[in-house]
Amino acid sequence: MKKFAFLFIMVTSVAIVNAQDITDALRYSSDELSGSARVRSMSGAFGALGGDISSITINPAGSAVMLTSEAGLTIGNYNTQNENTFFGNNTSDTKDQFDLSQAGVVLVYNNTDQNAKWGRMSLGFNYENSNNYSNRNFIKGLNTNNGIDKYFLAYAQGVSLENIDLLPNETVDDLYQWLGENYGFAEQQAFLGYQAYIIDPVSSDNLNSDYNSNAYYTGLDQEYTLETKGANRKFTVNFATEYDKKLYLGINLNFHSIDLKKETYLSEIGFDADSPLQETGFKNYLETYGNGFSLQAGAIYKATKNLRLGAVYQSPTWYRINEELSQGVFGISIDENGNEYSPDVVYPNVTNIYEAYKLTTPGKFTGSLSYVFGKAGLLSFDYIRKDYSNTKFRPVNDAYFSTQNNQISNSLQATNSYRLGGEARIERLSLRAGYRFEESPYKNESTVGDLTGYSFGFGYNFGATTLDLSYDIAEQDSNYQLYSVGLTDSAAVNSKFQTIMLSLNFKI
Repeated sequence: MKKFAFLFIMVTSVAIVNAQDITDALRYSSDELSGSARVRSMSGAFGALGGDISSITINPAGSAVMLTSEAGLTIGNYNTQNENTFFGNNTSDTKDQFDLSQAGVVLVYNNTDQNAKWGRMSLGFNYENSNNYSNRNFIKGLNTNNGIDKYFLAYAQGVSLENIDLLPNETVDDLYQWLGENYGFAEQQAFLGYQAYIIDPVSSDNLNSDYNSNAYYTGLDQEYTLETKGANRKFTVNFATEYDKKLYLGINLNFHSIDLKKETYLSEIGFDADSPLQETGFKNYLETYGNGFSLQAGAIYKATKNLRLGAVYQSPTWYRINEELSQGVFGISIDENGNEYSPDVVYPNVTNIYEAYKLTTPGKFTGSLSYVFGKAGLLSFDYIRKDYSNTKFRPVNDAYFSTQNNQISNSLQATNSYRLGGEARIERLSLRAGYRFEESPYKNESTVGDLTGYSFGFGYNFGATTLDLSYDIAEQDSNYQLYSVGLTDSAAVNSKFQTIMLSLNFKI
């Protein structure tokens, strides 16, 4: 593709409302397993434990369990493997990324008054990669149902020909930009399909608003690639305190940051010999960035010397999100004698900069218990309740957002998640393992299935310094829909998510 300098334009809300859907809502509402290698090796079952810097993002009271000030960081590798089935054809793809997963510090202040009910206090700061978007997927198959022509037709019907036909001396960039500024996303898609000769008007009348496809086929060889980069990152400010050496209380202020780059490309061949259209390619590049805020309040209670109970409430996260989109399409066509025309390449030198929108993701409740076997080890269990149907695009009185919110409410559900972790200590060496299960957020689990994961790891305590290593793997089935309209066929995807993390913590 030829490189261009971008022309930046503001697109009205008419355009942006076609960009957000239930998939986006779920993406920014979901949390991966995160934290230090010790936390991850026990599958995140730390709600009643504390004592680890990154555990404060699970239960804010956890920092008050720590006896001394500590600092630490975690680095590691994220690996995603996808196995796809599309119209009976199997493909696979994988992507690795090395990144800083977590870094933080907890400062502990001990009350020297032995008779005081309020004991030590702690102040913590933590950064973590709470959701890694590094992913790549390759889908291929012989589609006997739909082609990309159906996508462009869905948007073109009802659009006046005079709006998408180039005037003398008018460029592709000029008209694509004008459509975005004055009409919106649908008209831009109609324009792309028409200019690439994928669709044609029924009549040449300027007021024509009915279109036909130039694609004839009984089956199309389609190749679809998806690549995403970026992360949802969270910075936490924590305060916690101990009361009567049994009760630990804490609060978090969480500052969230979204950075997502998503690129898709579809190519099609295999059209009938008499089809005016013989080959297509369609590219979209979306950048999403935004910020959010949430609160957490938590408690840990020592019911007995060995038994601990934990409870945490996390508020909804309130996001403000921006998106930028660039796209292009090409078509190769032939005349009635089978002679090939020059390719119709329509790559507007324009980036659509949409108005910011707001998203409120659901809060969640975590209940935990753990049993500590003295210096020999421990077992810990977390239960998490989260209602994804409470996710909301805002403003809620916007007609399009209202439709999407109704779809979210009807399609998503409250979920239960379970995490179990254990640790065995042999002098300075700790051996760890964990299991987690997360219910599908969809009422129809064929869209996205349940997630099951396992984790393992070990750590060594050098005294003032600890070194921890973890490995975790999770698996989930889903159906990935290529486009929201027209070409709506789905690929069955089996995804495996693996991470290897290394943490270094030291007392300060």
